[in-house]
Amino acid sequence: MMMNFMMTSAPLAMELCGIARVHSNTGIELHVIAMYAPSFFTGRLISRLGAPLIIQLGLAMIGMAALVGMLGMSVGHFWLALVLLGVGWNFGFLGASALVLTCHTSEDGPRVQAINDFVVFGTMVFGSFLSGGLLDAYGWTTVSCLILLPVLLAMFGLLWLQRRPSKAGVQPQT
Repeated sequence: MMMNFMMTSAPLAMELCGIARVHSNTGIELHVIAMYAPSFFTGRLISRLGAPLIIQLGLAMIGMAALVGMLGMSVGHFWLALVLLGVGWNFGFLGASALVLTCHTSEDGPRVQAINDFVVFGTMVFGSFLSGGLLDAYGWTTVSCLILLPVLLAMFGLLWLQRRPSKAGVQPQT
C-alpha cells in the first residue's frame, strides 16, 4: 500500500508543482524499472541474507524515498524518490513473498497465498483511492513523509517482534 500510495500521488504532485508531464512520465518509467529490474538478483540476496533482512532493506529504501520526497519538490527529488520507492517495493514484496512460503503446509499453500494476495492488492487499491484526496487536502510532504514514516516504523517494530526469542524458548522461523 505504501508504494502505491506514494507512486500514484507523485505525478499529481509534480503537476501541482508545475513540472511538465514529460518529467512525470519519465519518473514513473524509472519507478517501474526500479520495481522489476532488481528481481534478477533479489532472490539470490534473499537466499544469502535471509528474507527478514531484505524486507528491512526494502522498508529502509521506502523510508529514504519518503525523506527525499520531503526534502524537495524538484524533478530530481521526485525521480530519486520514485526509484528508491521501486527498489524498496521489490525487496519488501519479494522478501515477504519468500516468508509466506515458509509459514504453511503444502496443503494450505493455495489458501494462504490467496489470502496474502487479497490483503496485498486490496491495500494497494485502498492506497490508490486515498492518495489523491490526501494530496489535495494536505500536500506532498504529508503524503510522502508524514503518512509513510509512521507505517514504516510500525513495520520495523513488527519485524523486530517477530525476530525476538519467545518466552517459551522457541525461536521464530526466519
